Amino acid sequence: MQTTKFLFRHASFSSLLRQTTHKRSFSYTLRTMADYKLKSVTSLSLKPGDKQEVEVEGIDGAKVLLVNAGGTIQAIGPKCTHYGAPLVKGVLTTSGRLTCPWHGACFNAKTGDVEDAPALDVLPTFKVTERDGAVYISGDEATIKAGRRKPNFKCTSTGAAAQQDKVVVVGGGSGALGAVEGLRNGGYDGPLTVISSEGYLPIDRTKLSKALLTDVKTLQWRDEEFYKSGSVDWVADEVTDVDFSDRTVSTKNGAKIPYTKLILATGGTPRNLPLQGFKVLGNIFTLRTAHDTQKIVKAIGDKGKKIVVVGSSFIGMEVANATAKDNSVTVIGMEKVPLERVLGERVGAGIQKSLEKNGVKFYMSAGVDKAEPSPEDSSNVGAVYLKDGTKLDADLVILGVGVAPATEFLRENKVIRLEDDGSIKTNENFEVVGLKDVYAIGDIATYPYHGPGGNGRYTRIEHWNVAQNAGRAVAKNIINSAVKTPHFIPVFWSALGSQLRYCGNTVGGWDDIVLQGSVEESAFVAYYTSGETVVAMASMGKDPAMVQTAELMALGKMPSKSELAKGLDITTIGPLEA
Repeated sequence: MQTTKFLFRHASFSSLLRQTTHKRSFSYTLRTMADYKLKSVTSLSLKPGDKQEVEVEGIDGAKVLLVNAGGTIQAIGPKCTHYGAPLVKGVLTTSGRLTCPWHGACFNAKTGDVEDAPALDVLPTFKVTERDGAVYISGDEATIKAGRRKPNFKCTSTGAAAQQDKVVVVGGGSGALGAVEGLRNGGYDGPLTVISSEGYLPIDRTKLSKALLTDVKTLQWRDEEFYKSGSVDWVADEVTDVDFSDRTVSTKNGAKIPYTKLILATGGTPRNLPLQGFKVLGNIFTLRTAHDTQKIVKAIGDKGKKIVVVGSSFIGMEVANATAKDNSVTVIGMEKVPLERVLGERVGAGIQKSLEKNGVKFYMSAGVDKAEPSPEDSSNVGAVYLKDGTKLDADLVILGVGVAPATEFLRENKVIRLEDDGSIKTNENFEVVGLKDVYAIGDIATYPYHGPGGNGRYTRIEHWNVAQNAGRAVAKNIINSAVKTPHFIPVFWSALGSQLRYCGNTVGGWDDIVLQGSVEESAFVAYYTSGETVVAMASMGKDPAMVQTAELMALGKMPSKSELAKGLDITTIGPLEA
């Protein structure tokens, strides 16, 4: 754990350790509203579900997206607030649900509010008027140009909820981020505490394996002032136990923090290999935190290193792709081809060939025997041996062999029962089975999946989006438990030479693949089917096919295997009616 290092290495963050909620006053700047003409638009003739990106005259480089959301025509910010994808290429339902074409972020096109991860900032909305053969929007120049705005996060007092609830979140990752933003954005103004041993505020963890980024300030989604504005009490500490009877959380530093609602969001712990050399030799790394990428980048140094990646999972493949340009990279995998269990042999083989073009070498259907020290420095790794005797020289080794639920602090707890894999069983609302007012989300949660083919089967999904959406779902349940938690379709993405998009889940298994396009050219859509039901989908170079599929799955309107096998292009269906 990183608690001690964090306290010394991040001194500027020390003010967050025990910030007490109190009243604050804010000053507001009045923005100048004006009407701006839209270029080449003469009338408002959009049908429900239609959208059009247009330039704004008088503001250099500014654009807006005209939408008809459920019969209301207005203008909104044109780019997704996650990574800037053009929303004109996304999916808009007739009721006004707007989905980003890249990573599945969803917005309410009527209000601009975020509905699904991974977006955090909302879209600004602008009134449109039609006069004298032209169309105008009303707004201030800065907001129009920015195309985004911060959500309603500020909280100046604890309000009436202070006498009722005190929400405590354990963990500082994607799930915690979704819960905190969902609570404050949703109107919860009671005490809100986050206990995290990460060593920093919530970061974009997906960029660690995809790009080996090391700068925490670059990776952080929000800064310290943002959380202060929402009266979030951020505690840098490690939770050691929970007293579910007295409703208190115990920490490594000796604190006992009371709660009325508890959200467990501790994420995963990377697995090591229980083999000779792997636990004692230096320059053998797992990858989960920014501290890990800092160590890996330091070990790589001036490049030209021999890097052995153990594991052909998404983490392993992303790291291989990220380091291949200036190093000699070798991947060891137990499957016949990389990612075979998730994507199938043909898709996995195509992705392998793509990385081989970048110089990555593969040893598949292989088992690791041991790691041996370097002749030059016996404290560091020098080679990895396979079970068939093959020796792979290594300056460093990166392990991508999965994660275990980070629930070690609960293993001796007398009240909660962990599943065989260490996860926590929940219901559809992510409430822990058998416990009142306790939730579990993210990598530690085993919950009933109701997507296509799921049929309520319990599963644990290790996706960034799933954790953040679960956090938002829990926030909604805490604010109003009478509101039914909507079922979301899992979405993830991966950098594997080209960008892979994926939605759905195969908890119920799959028996066939309908493949459209060319895997070898990184331009394909693969539908994973169980009987006639499409249970998951992967694509490269075919946006917005993935988000279109996710929306159709959520609506229960996904075409059958037979229809897709005849060549149906999923992107031609629409507009989608929610």
